[in-house]
Amino acid sequence: MLSTCKCVQEQLFSDCTFFHCKYTHAEYQIHNQYSGPRKDAMAYADWLRRDHRFSDILVQVSPAPCGHAFPRLKLRYKPSLVQLEGGSCHLPLVESSMRASPLTPSEWREKLEARKRLESEPAGDTSGRNVLLLDVRNGYEWDIGHFEGAKRPNVDCFRSTSFGLSEQEMDSSDPLHGVDKENTDILMYCTGGIRCDVYSTILRKKGFGNLYTLKGGVSNYLTSEGCAEWVGNLFVFDDRLSLPPAKFAEEGEREDAAQEQGGIDTGRSSPSRWLGRCYVCGSEVEELKHRNCASIDCNRLFLCCRWCLEELRGCCCLECRSAPRLRPLLPGHQRYDKWHLYRDATSSTLHISS
Repeated sequence: MLSTCKCVQEQLFSDCTFFHCKYTHAEYQIHNQYSGPRKDAMAYADWLRRDHRFSDILVQVSPAPCGHAFPRLKLRYKPSLVQLEGGSCHLPLVESSMRASPLTPSEWREKLEARKRLESEPAGDTSGRNVLLLDVRNGYEWDIGHFEGAKRPNVDCFRSTSFGLSEQEMDSSDPLHGVDKENTDILMYCTGGIRCDVYSTILRKKGFGNLYTLKGGVSNYLTSEGCAEWVGNLFVFDDRLSLPPAKFAEEGEREDAAQEQGGIDTGRSSPSRWLGRCYVCGSEVEELKHRNCASIDCNRLFLCCRWCLEELRGCCCLECRSAPRLRPLLPGHQRYDKWHLYRDATSSTLHISS
């Protein structure tokens, strides 16, 4: 594993003139995200596939219309790709039998359609199996888009996820509480599939036998199946923050194209309209894109209407509005830079004024 990672890192460093990247590897998985000119990015993917160890690697492509999606080249080793309270070293992550069974996007869609038919059956009909759709992401990701019928996760950070772990007799916040472990198919999904792979081992140890995950995550599904059964946008963990389903469908249609084309949505299928809610006042928000709270000590990701944005100067609440370390309100959905840039600018202004 170490020699493999070193080889990949050397290739990335040799290409760093056109790549910005976040490359992370752990014992059980490698996670590589990078942005660059399409021709060069696909050439790097082809180089990986020529190595027999990566010949079946899943490469997912999505547009970055405003330039690099990552601010710099970043390579590191982590004991675990995702963080959980209590750690993950004790989990059987390298045992495929302990993880959820992966479903292709088309198989996943069939499962969702079967779930819909099951829900439409008369009450009391128990002839079929139960199906539960579990969103294994953060609540703020659900807020801008999710599969129809999936409940909002009651967590703001994946490491705090506790689905299926409650020992209380009544726990309405846990969608797996009281579920028939033998006769319920649990469909788990997240952005790229990593969180499901990890968390499914926990549920397997808790006795849940029928676990399924979406191979390649939501991004792979949107590329393959369009927005069928999906509403809203997809949250992404880079400078873009949010992408509409049509962008993934676009890439799926032109995956083998020789030249890069313009960023026009083809609309392979019409998405169901989804309106988010302003975190502050609860009003409807059409622009499904988060921003960070202007208070550096809060930094919460939240949806916000224009009125609250101006009223609170980019903060998520009145308490943060009066916080000591505030960044300026940025126009549009620009991302904040490092805190010291704002701190130094403020100090400079104060010095000139004195």
